[in-house]
Amino acid sequence: MADQDKKGKAKDSKKNKKKKKEETVSFHRKPEKMSVEQWQIELRRQFVAENSFVIEKISNETVFADYTVNNPETKKTYKVALRSADASANYCDCYDFKVNHLGTCKHIEAVFHHVRKKRLRKYLKEPVQRDYSSVFVDYKDGRAVKIRIGDTQCADFQKIAAATFDKTGKLTEKGLSNFDTFLKKAKKLDEQFRCYEDALDIILEKRENQRRYQQYLSLSATDQSAFLKDLVKTDMFDYQKEGVLYAFKNGRVIIGDEMGLGKTIQAIAGAELLLRQCGISRVLILAPTSLKYQWKTEIAKFTGTEAHVIEGNALVRARTHRENNTFYKIAGYHSALYDWEAMADAEYDLIILDEAQRLKNWRTKIAQSVRKIPTRYAFVLSGTPIENNLEELYGITQLVDPFALGPRHTFFPRYQTTDENNRVVGYENLSEIRELLKDRLIRRTKKQVLKQLPARRDKNLLVPMTKQQSEMHREFADQVARLVLKWQRQHFLDEQDRQKLLKNLNMMRMVCDSTYIVDQATNYQTKIDELRNILEEILEMEGEKVVIFSQWARMNHLVSQTLDEMGVEYRYLHGDVPGKNRGQLYEDFTNKPEVRVFLSTDAGGVGLNLQAAAWLINLDIPWNPGILEQRIGRIYRLGQEKPVNIINLVAHGTIENNLLGILQFKKSMAAGVLDDGEDSIFLGDSKFRKFMESVEVITRDVAPQSVDEVEPSIQSDNEPEEFRPDAAAPVAEPVPVFAETQAEPDEDTEEAVPQSPPAPASPARVQEGTPQALVQNGIQFFSQLAQTLSNPEATERLVKTIVQKDEKTGQTYVKLPVENEATVQGVLNLLGGLFKAMS
Repeated sequence: MADQDKKGKAKDSKKNKKKKKEETVSFHRKPEKMSVEQWQIELRRQFVAENSFVIEKISNETVFADYTVNNPETKKTYKVALRSADASANYCDCYDFKVNHLGTCKHIEAVFHHVRKKRLRKYLKEPVQRDYSSVFVDYKDGRAVKIRIGDTQCADFQKIAAATFDKTGKLTEKGLSNFDTFLKKAKKLDEQFRCYEDALDIILEKRENQRRYQQYLSLSATDQSAFLKDLVKTDMFDYQKEGVLYAFKNGRVIIGDEMGLGKTIQAIAGAELLLRQCGISRVLILAPTSLKYQWKTEIAKFTGTEAHVIEGNALVRARTHRENNTFYKIAGYHSALYDWEAMADAEYDLIILDEAQRLKNWRTKIAQSVRKIPTRYAFVLSGTPIENNLEELYGITQLVDPFALGPRHTFFPRYQTTDENNRVVGYENLSEIRELLKDRLIRRTKKQVLKQLPARRDKNLLVPMTKQQSEMHREFADQVARLVLKWQRQHFLDEQDRQKLLKNLNMMRMVCDSTYIVDQATNYQTKIDELRNILEEILEMEGEKVVIFSQWARMNHLVSQTLDEMGVEYRYLHGDVPGKNRGQLYEDFTNKPEVRVFLSTDAGGVGLNLQAAAWLINLDIPWNPGILEQRIGRIYRLGQEKPVNIINLVAHGTIENNLLGILQFKKSMAAGVLDDGEDSIFLGDSKFRKFMESVEVITRDVAPQSVDEVEPSIQSDNEPEEFRPDAAAPVAEPVPVFAETQAEPDEDTEEAVPQSPPAPASPARVQEGTPQALVQNGIQFFSQLAQTLSNPEATERLVKTIVQKDEKTGQTYVKLPVENEATVQGVLNLLGGLFKAMS
């Protein structure tokens, strides 16, 4: 019998479990017999039943009291005010309660569960006695500020409330302006009167918004120009001014202009306007790591203000947020994951979120951390606020206004249609979304502002290097520094030193792109990752095409792999493509809409017309400015109907960074060692002296801040598996990848060659004009000549530089540059004297 009883109980237990499982409400699909609101409330009750909360009553009332609710799993505590048995008057300070429009949340439901568990259910039926009057926020009614009039001084409260609240108890626009007067009268009527903190915060926010909006409305076209005068050190286009004013009047906005329309300058000008008109004092800019120094540069350029990039260990970063008084502070998104509390404590007035589409998934820890940083103003910048679905737009909108689009459980059913498997198959009522976001999102396309755009816009995008790149860059820079020091001491470098100098300069440039170009066992880089993000944004624009240039074939190999991973159709021109096939690449890119990218080494820098694209991305900067202009000339030419956008990816704090900014270096290179693409390094002393002066400048202070020193967790997340080295594996020694006699390697032949042998010691420097100097120069001349003549390739290049053919007569001449005719006469007289003596 006992066994039968056990079996019977076990059977009943299984039935109960099965029944309970059947009664469980699906999180993903609404039961047919429930309304959306009932379903959402039931989900929260179900959560409470399946989880434990620690609940403590902190006021003296029996049931309708104040409580703290702690979730042991998340270790977070919330305050709950239980004021009614239904969802009409209760409150919780959690985020879900404020946005779900349900009047309840899992913490309120946990308190109800607790009350019933304590067998206090009967007290829930008793009427709630609240004699005092209060001003509160009705979160079910879109955060409406309302008044509840109690029994104390009821008639008097109704009288003073009439001038501030409407008949439904909602605060009016006029009452917003007069609220201070009402508050004084209310407190005088009853000391127990309450205006809750969240209601007061909303009132202050609304009044500030009202003040700015009225200020905006009062501006005429002339006044607007004066209002925006001298905000930034450049002339803004009309649409950019419109964007700045939009951000000013609305306070928390998404600037969703297409890429290339200048969202950065609008954000900076908007911050300067808030400084001027509203007295803000602290701005936090969160951006992808690769763009932190770009922001610093842009701020200095447009405002003359020095921004502070927050880096270092956690303690240093937290202290900087609290104590540094710089107006602009810049940090990476990943730091928000760890530093959001320090950022919140710093009480920033304005937060600027750049490339915010990277936060479109609101479920990620970074997005949730960013949302916890309270600021009065917010500028969210994204050229693609919606890429694939409404989920992304909803997520980005949450960053500026979590209430704008309403709760998720009402938003998505209204604007998305799904099939029986809950997959989105269509959208509807989209015009309503535009109306909902009219004060939160401004977006202009290039087509809309085409007449205002310049024909060509160049942007230098500063990108940090990884720790491994920085170390290799420093090794090559040290070699260059030794040779520069030797030059400074002796004012002379022999042929081998000159070769070694040029080789290490180029190695510095290569590693700015990726360690893979130098050492194929590794692939440490940030440029490919940044390129991926840029392409995702550009290719979202209908019909836009992109040309990508890199001098290095191995860099383009990495790009082609990335394009394959992205599923982007492209054409790739390099030195191994036969001439007869190159035209087809051009035809495909020009005429096939699906071919969006043209990838090329400098083999494609000449001869092809690629004006089907209006975007050109330079992954590296060539030595010769003429080559750079040749690249740009592929799309910026007769027949181009769109404004052209040039993006140069520049490794921050490196030779590449300095190279770009020093015009004199470009000039000396073009006039000297790399003139017209020549590789010869047999330079005259005057040209080489100019070249060395430039080298001294461009290699000064090239100690870049690496990504890994700031955010080690973001190292090359997108690199292909076969290129990701084992963290424990030693980094292979770098191997030079171009011929030593080349000033710049051929863009398509990066074969490894041995290191140069050590250069022989240079002779001691002697005073110019002395017999010793004459002898020394003669020996050096014959030594260099012998070395050249022993190398067939070098001899061939030398002959080409001094031999010229007369096209008319067909005769060949030796052509040597000389100072003047007298010099030639002197040499001939000397030779004549020698021959005469010998005869």
